[in-house]
Amino acid sequence: MPVAGKSGAPAVNVFAGNPLDRAQLQRLDEAWLAASLDDARSRFLPMWRLEILVKKQDCGLAWARRGLVAKAPDAPPPVLLGVRDGIAHYALDVSTLDDPAARLGLAEVAEFMDLRAAAGQLSSEDSAVVAQARSLVDWHATHPFCARCGSPTRLAQGGAMRTCEKCRAEHFPRVNPVVIMLVTSGDRCLLGRQAAWPRGMFSTLAGFVETGETIEEAVRREVREESGIQVGRVTYHSSQPWPFPSSLMIGCLAEALSDEIVIDPNEIEDARWFDRETVLRACRGEINASELFLPPVMAIGRRLCDVWVGLGE
Repeated sequence: MPVAGKSGAPAVNVFAGNPLDRAQLQRLDEAWLAASLDDARSRFLPMWRLEILVKKQDCGLAWARRGLVAKAPDAPPPVLLGVRDGIAHYALDVSTLDDPAARLGLAEVAEFMDLRAAAGQLSSEDSAVVAQARSLVDWHATHPFCARCGSPTRLAQGGAMRTCEKCRAEHFPRVNPVVIMLVTSGDRCLLGRQAAWPRGMFSTLAGFVETGETIEEAVRREVREESGIQVGRVTYHSSQPWPFPSSLMIGCLAEALSDEIVIDPNEIEDARWFDRETVLRACRGEINASELFLPPVMAIGRRLCDVWVGLGE
């Protein structure tokens, strides 16, 4: 879990604070890349169908040595995540393996876990590294062909991009910007819920930034579309990488200009005003979950609620 600040809130959002140097200069050096793949000190993080390999003993990331690569001969090339203390760190997609932990000889000490389940047990630094690894591995797996001419693409610069084998077009990993906002009106805040969520669960409103929009414009549009509420002032709070599969959550606080809620049922199931005391009790777990419960602390939407009630920074 992230390191806590003075108020008990995370000092940084979960999945932020990556300690690796992304090694931009080294990525351009083919000789360095080849040497690092053969370096006994290099570390490789296996990923199987986007699950991560963690140690059974302490749920830390289970980094493996270069010999692991030979045990997954059909795996795509490793993706360079970065360098720390002079040691290269790679992610390796072993999704082609059946019973991967056993095939890699790691079943007694490690297991593959879904990131949502593991995130709460990982350190702040580990969660940030995994966010990068999961997004990159997914992008490479889903972009084997050129969007311009349809020809196969290949990994380049250690995985920072892909190039087309025919037209030479360069393709880069996509990050989808998403605004997520706590709308307030005096001592109340606006929360909404999706139909698929458990009973009683509400969260901040959110939506993708569209082409040609500013962050502020996206916040106002999304709130208006989903709830009918008009928004005035928008202030930025913080951001969070969200590797499901590859979004950047842009956390904002927004001030409402209107009061009447008119939801779009195609967007959300419900939206309501909640007073500060009710949200504070929900943040503390002091309220019946069927009445109101909020997203887990790993989500930036929860952090925005914590900030508003005075539990966070």
